[in-house]
Amino acid sequence: MPLYQPTLGTAEMDAVTEVMRSGWLSTGPTTRRFEEEFAAAAHVEDGVAVSNGTAALHLAFLALGVGPGDEVVLPSLSFVSAAAMVTLCGATPVFADVTGPHDLAVDPVDVAARITPRTRAVVAMHYGGHAADLPALARIAERHHVALVEDSAHAPATGSEHGVLGTVGDIGCYSFFATKNLAMGEGGLVVARDAALRDRIRRLRSHALSVSAQERHRGGPSVYDVDSFGLNYRPSELACAIGLAQLHALPARQRRREEIVSRYRELLGDLPGLQIPYATRPVEHAAHHLFPVLLPPTVSRPLFQERLSAAGVQSGVHYPPSHLFTAYRERFGCREGQLPVTEDVTARQLSLPLYADMTDADVDLVVSAARHAWQEVA
Repeated sequence: MPLYQPTLGTAEMDAVTEVMRSGWLSTGPTTRRFEEEFAAAAHVEDGVAVSNGTAALHLAFLALGVGPGDEVVLPSLSFVSAAAMVTLCGATPVFADVTGPHDLAVDPVDVAARITPRTRAVVAMHYGGHAADLPALARIAERHHVALVEDSAHAPATGSEHGVLGTVGDIGCYSFFATKNLAMGEGGLVVARDAALRDRIRRLRSHALSVSAQERHRGGPSVYDVDSFGLNYRPSELACAIGLAQLHALPARQRRREEIVSRYRELLGDLPGLQIPYATRPVEHAAHHLFPVLLPPTVSRPLFQERLSAAGVQSGVHYPPSHLFTAYRERFGCREGQLPVTEDVTARQLSLPLYADMTDADVDLVVSAARHAWQEVA
């Protein structure tokens, strides 16, 4: 049982074939259609497709003017890309703790305590596709006149009790990496409430050119201007064709993930000492990109994973805490003990297989392996 597996079929193959027959492979009409249809699914005016989720975060910070001397408050319990993009903008990532074992998103109380006059933005990462406390984080951002950036890499067009994830803050960033619920191989998208900010992101995506390559190809102006310093974060038409097919299938696949998570909760909830984050939240209020569990401190995670692997079940760790990576220790003086809740849960967290093609029998196989491993090591 793999930890994840993308669902790919004839719809994706047909979409790619159609693009290849068109003769236009770089950002073009298929990309534009994907932007429009994703925006409609997320109930926003428009979106900007980019080459990957890291590019989405980088463009968000650049568009907000994040730079040397600035600080961005963000969770350490996340993939390292957000912290890396803050650093590459010349700013300082200020790591905040998570709420607790029941909620692995950033703690608004700790965020508020880390705001300084140098803070330019706060990042809300929706861990595993579960909503962070957006109302509280939005109030903090508004009170301190800083931007709220939603790292919605785990939550494509996902409804929640707070609204569609990625659309509540000033900017929302999505990832469509091969492991994600909407899998393009590589890809991402940015949404922004302010049209001028969104236009700036679109320009920065392609070298800040005043005229796109597609416009020039179609007989538009052959001479263009560059009024700022941009990047090449354009997606390909092939990736966006896959994205469209994945987007159309997303609601049905989302419902299947909800069924799988409900089954996991029911069949694993009685193991003494095993904690299932978000277990009391309505299943329909999350994307369920991951199914995380927390082992008791007395249980060896490597040994538990070894037992699962012996039964043919892959597992993962999401994520090592960013603040304890060598680069952040050496450059920013991060240290152990700095984020006690994050360090506790990341030492005990384990992700079990979760993808839309899992059958009930697959879930039962994982549960059986987990229960046998529990009996051996707990």
